[in-house]
Amino acid sequence: MGLSKRKTHIFTMRKKVLVLVFAGFFISGCKDDTEGLPEDLRVTSLKYDGIELNESELATDLPTNGTFQMVFSNEVDLASVQSAVLLRRGNNDIDVSIIKDSPTSYTISSNELLRANAQHELSISSELLSRNGADLPGASYPFRTERITFGLESAFFGDMQAINSDRMDNVPLNLDLNLAFSSEIDPTSLSSGVSIGSGQSLEIIQTSPKDFTIKVASDLTPLSRYVLSISDNVQGLNGEDFVGYAQEFYTQLDSTLKFPLVSDEELLTIIQEQTFKYFWDFAHPVSGLARERNTSGDLVTIGGSGFGVMAILVGIERGFITRQEGISRLETIVSFLETADRFHGVWPHWMNGNTGETIPFSANDDGADLVETAFMIQGLLTVRKYLDEGNAQEITIKNKISNLWEEVEWDWFTQNGQDALYWHWSPNFGWEKNLRISGWNESLIVYVLAAASPTHPVSAEVYHKGWARDGAMVNGNDFFGINLPLGSDRGGPLFFSHYSFLGLDPRNLEDQYANYWDQNINHSQINRAYCMNNPLNYVGYSSACWGLTASDGDGGYSAHSPNNDRGVITPTAAISALPYTPVTSMEAIKHFYYLLGDKLWGQYGFYDAFNITENWYASSYLAIDQGPIVLMIENHRTALLWDLFMQNSEVTDGLDKLGFTSY
Repeated sequence: MGLSKRKTHIFTMRKKVLVLVFAGFFISGCKDDTEGLPEDLRVTSLKYDGIELNESELATDLPTNGTFQMVFSNEVDLASVQSAVLLRRGNNDIDVSIIKDSPTSYTISSNELLRANAQHELSISSELLSRNGADLPGASYPFRTERITFGLESAFFGDMQAINSDRMDNVPLNLDLNLAFSSEIDPTSLSSGVSIGSGQSLEIIQTSPKDFTIKVASDLTPLSRYVLSISDNVQGLNGEDFVGYAQEFYTQLDSTLKFPLVSDEELLTIIQEQTFKYFWDFAHPVSGLARERNTSGDLVTIGGSGFGVMAILVGIERGFITRQEGISRLETIVSFLETADRFHGVWPHWMNGNTGETIPFSANDDGADLVETAFMIQGLLTVRKYLDEGNAQEITIKNKISNLWEEVEWDWFTQNGQDALYWHWSPNFGWEKNLRISGWNESLIVYVLAAASPTHPVSAEVYHKGWARDGAMVNGNDFFGINLPLGSDRGGPLFFSHYSFLGLDPRNLEDQYANYWDQNINHSQINRAYCMNNPLNYVGYSSACWGLTASDGDGGYSAHSPNNDRGVITPTAAISALPYTPVTSMEAIKHFYYLLGDKLWGQYGFYDAFNITENWYASSYLAIDQGPIVLMIENHRTALLWDLFMQNSEVTDGLDKLGFTSY
């Protein structure tokens, strides 16, 4: 090869090498630029107390005191994280602390307890950059914290703690209530969330973050029901929800005296005189008989009127009326009874006070009522012994009473010769009611009078089989440590120991079944002991507020007793037990008059009944409840009615016949 060609070849080869080298450098340079670009930055994991959070997906029920663990795909600068991470609740930023755990891992903690039951958001702005310059397009992680509830740790009504109490009684009228909550309270929510009812204004005083004192702006009403109510809208300072609270309570009795203090004897006279007015001022203007109740119009009652004629004797003896006034009224009554409806000599329970015509007492009861008639005869025989045999007017009345007494066909009410007396007979329905008079109840006097009748007597067999049921009326068990000789367990309503014993003297009365003085004392004591024990937890029952018997009630008329306790106290029960329980009955009388008199005392003495638990006080008066008050107080004081009734020779003969002793 020539020199020139060889030079040309070498140049060409060098040129190719340079091109290859340049190309290599170019390729190499392009490859280094790609590898130097920053990788994408992303959050590979975000956990809150171990719970995985997902972007834009609401997590719920998260704790309020947890921490976030955030892991990035690339190393991130702490300062960049601090500027880009934001924790918020609504429009409120929450201060956080951020700790770098590793080049890619951070712990984020709220510097305050998160609000309970509230939505929050952890967001990362696009300002966040990795160490190599990669950025994050931005991300948000919504979540809601758990619902936290709290309650009351204690509630004191004065010095009485109410937590776990079904009801609070005797709460002071100037209520001072101290509440301690289990969490710190938002006081603004409490001011609108607490009430006691009745529009009562309250003063709320915060004594610590959890403790409040509540005072009433004015004294509460005595013996009244209130309910302390704390709404579940009350909030804790950190959003906790209050569970709600309600506490029923009754205020204490107003201990101020409603009437001036007088001696016990003066008080008994006041009560007798005021109660007597029911039988005198409110008597039916035509017949002179007692109306069934103070709303009865022309309807009069035979049994209650039997109590009324005896009350007239008390009125005369106590000087409430003159003797002549009383005798004239008795003449009117006896003359009316002669012409009024009778069936085999027996009056109906109710009649029209103008005409004497029967007013049906109930279905199929439109005729004779033997028990009511016995109460009237008991009263008339008592009157008969009171009347003066030297006074012509009074002799006439005595003779009329004797005729009425002798015309009662007691034996006919054995219903064709059975060994028992029957309560009712109707001219329209005959014996359809078919109710035997069986002991023990208020009807002992029926059998005593039936046995004593000089014209239509019944045999002793009728008493023993029909009334005593061959001894089945005997009880003999102890209740509250007190023996009960007769009757149903715990004794029944107290009128059982009153109605038959308004004239019939129980002080020394005894037969093979019982000593009747012991029976009546023990029955009264059991009734009181039951009220003191108060197993149904009624408001107001106490050693001085007792007495369960038949009367009106907030739920209507009922024969109240320990076995039928509806929270109704009837003043006649304890008052008419005065001969049997003089000390404790007097305590009840003073309680009713001096302390409850503003609610119980009216035109004709004590209203019929009351139920403090239901804030109910009767406005009614009933003849059968008014009568025993006047009469049993008098028997306690002078034994007037007992002595008069027992002077009737027919009565003592009847008692002998039935086997009674020591009377």
